[in-house]
Amino acid sequence: MVDVFAGLQQAVPFVRTLGLESVEVTEERAVLRLPDVESQRNHVGGPHAGAMFSLGESASGAVVLTHFLATLDRATPLAVSASIAYLKVALGPVIATATLSRDAADVLAELDAGERPEFDVAVTLIDADGTVTATMNVVWTLRRNR
Repeated sequence: MVDVFAGLQQAVPFVRTLGLESVEVTEERAVLRLPDVESQRNHVGGPHAGAMFSLGESASGAVVLTHFLATLDRATPLAVSASIAYLKVALGPVIATATLSRDAADVLAELDAGERPEFDVAVTLIDADGTVTATMNVVWTLRRNR
């Protein structure tokens, strides 16, 4: 089996910059961890909002890759838009869990029909205490390679 997270680290250097860690990456979900690093904290002692956003977006990308890795020769996954709701101050390390909100076969059927499919990835971010600190939705597309 391909190590999707290692590929993500190689393709997206910012994943390494933030020090993101893989907890679990399967077709069902991608779980990534943002360690508690002082230089990445905000003014209230939690991880900076931008670091949390990047964690969530990276987790969404990891689950997208697990589903569409075999299509990279003909289509490139791209994030179209993202929204995040910061619910509580996160303290300590943060874990993001991302899941595809649509059946991958339906997405591939649209791609095969010559369309440019869009699909959502839902992400939940929790802190070390298991408190949900943010929720996120990332809209992805598969753009045909030229």
